[in-house]
Amino acid sequence: MADVAYVRARSGPTLPPPLMRRGPVGWARANLFSSRLSSAATLAIFALCAWALPELFVWAVTRAVWSAPDGALCRAHQDGACWAFIAHKLDYFRYGSYPQGQRWRVDSVEAIGAVLIVWLLWPRAPRRGFAAVLFFIVYPIVGFVLLHGAVSLRLPLVDSQLWGGVFVSLLTALVGIVFSLPIGVLLALGRRSRLPVVKAASVVFIECVRGVPFIAVLFMAENMLPLFLPLGWMLDRFLPPLVGTVLFAAAYLAEEVRGGLQALPRGQYEGAQALGLGYWRMTGLLILPQALALVIPGIVNNFIGLFKDTTLVASVGMVDFLAAIDNSFKDPAWSGPTLLTTGYAFAALFYFVFCYGMSRYSAAIERRLAPGKRQ
Repeated sequence: MADVAYVRARSGPTLPPPLMRRGPVGWARANLFSSRLSSAATLAIFALCAWALPELFVWAVTRAVWSAPDGALCRAHQDGACWAFIAHKLDYFRYGSYPQGQRWRVDSVEAIGAVLIVWLLWPRAPRRGFAAVLFFIVYPIVGFVLLHGAVSLRLPLVDSQLWGGVFVSLLTALVGIVFSLPIGVLLALGRRSRLPVVKAASVVFIECVRGVPFIAVLFMAENMLPLFLPLGWMLDRFLPPLVGTVLFAAAYLAEEVRGGLQALPRGQYEGAQALGLGYWRMTGLLILPQALALVIPGIVNNFIGLFKDTTLVASVGMVDFLAAIDNSFKDPAWSGPTLLTTGYAFAALFYFVFCYGMSRYSAAIERRLAPGKRQ
């Protein structure tokens, strides 16, 4: 009897993966218990959290002082956080010594900036080019007029010595991020230039700035920048620290961008030249977009470091968020070790939220620009 073979004409139904390979269980096996070492590390971290989190919760919630007219109650209960201190000083943390009746101007600048930033960073937002014009050209002018004031618009003048708190930290970081990236790109291109003078100037600037600490750059900007101005010109005290922040960040970003430029294969340059593209069109349309996409993690890492380094501007007289917290400890009515710990815990939470948000956004952009790569 001849052998009978059965050949299926249609494929069978797709079966779901095994239960241990999908859902929360599958995710845990792949990410937390994929090996013995991973399992040991996961269990150790779980044990550490089980030991520390209950005590942290008790300190921050159960034993915390949420309302008090002064620090006496917090000094009497030193086994918990003193959130009453944060609530009482919150306005100073946000605005510094900015006049109370004019703080709506700070709120307006922050709200406009937040809307424009979301508009720019949202990949599917319409008319992002128009948003860029508003953010880079119109917004700085409107923001300065609102914050500083203008007699012609019946806005009282507010000296920058009264500026302080959160909005100073955000303003310093925003100015540093916005202006340091294009300057860093130009420095990176200058360092790879075939013109000896341009290359030498770029190398000297980058190496000199990277060779000194940030606080030294701030002091140099504070004391040396007025020497380059015509006699009789007076700079606002807020401007030199901003210039120092931008130049310091630009030097580090230049090296990040240069690494991205060097990572591109030479075929990209040769292909652009074969198409007849000039240097600037080749660089702007082909080379820079690819180079910047390669170094997004490094660029965002520099931005995060810059945001945290804004605390150093207090050394040249600016009252940033952390300096505002330090000044609040000098109030005799609100003094004590518990208040000190609570204030710094609040500052740590503030910086963590912003830095974590930047890192998550950069990870999303990486996935969007590299759809074929496994993240």
